[in-house]
Amino acid sequence: MTDNRRPLKIRDQRIMTRFAAWLSQRSVTPNQISVLSVLFALAGAAALVCSGQQLGSERSIWLVIAALCIQLRLLCNLFDGMVAMEGGKQTPAGELFNDVPDRIADPLLIVACGFAVPGFESAQWLAWLGALLAVMTAYVRVLGVSLGLPADFRGPLAKQQRMAVLTGACVFSAFDPLWHQPGLILWISLIIIAAGSGLTVVRRLVGAYLRLQRRGIE
Repeated sequence: MTDNRRPLKIRDQRIMTRFAAWLSQRSVTPNQISVLSVLFALAGAAALVCSGQQLGSERSIWLVIAALCIQLRLLCNLFDGMVAMEGGKQTPAGELFNDVPDRIADPLLIVACGFAVPGFESAQWLAWLGALLAVMTAYVRVLGVSLGLPADFRGPLAKQQRMAVLTGACVFSAFDPLWHQPGLILWISLIIIAAGSGLTVVRRLVGAYLRLQRRGIE
């Protein structure tokens, strides 16, 4: 199972290992942390939608809340695996809780971003396209694993990168009142997420194809 974990440098940082160890000693299960990640994603999505209905400082506050919720969601994604593996709290259904919440959280946040962009008619279809392609990146990875291949986490826009783009866009968009194009940064982030996720799908598909071909020859 450890071979199929996403390689993250932050996992080795002392503060993270200590907090994961602290969680492991409490009556907290990895599956509960995984479910909590969806709740943070839902809160972030709600904040994004609310930001699209506000102007000025109120919009900025909602965008900062959205950015915070996105990062809390990612921390849950980090700690559920650490508590399960390093804390010895793996469960038979752990893989379901590890994967399914992500397939809910990613589309929630990306689609909600489309409602946070005032004045850009293409924003909502870009958001839906980005959400679909985000799910496809994971589908191709899981399909490869089901065919006996190692998990492929290559980018350029895997989950961490997608959420980094969205978080950065939320933070910078909080300063929308300083310029005359509110929503422009979020709109650009949707283009980046859609294009980057599409390229990620293609790269993972090609990688899986080449590995399967080599395996067939061997």
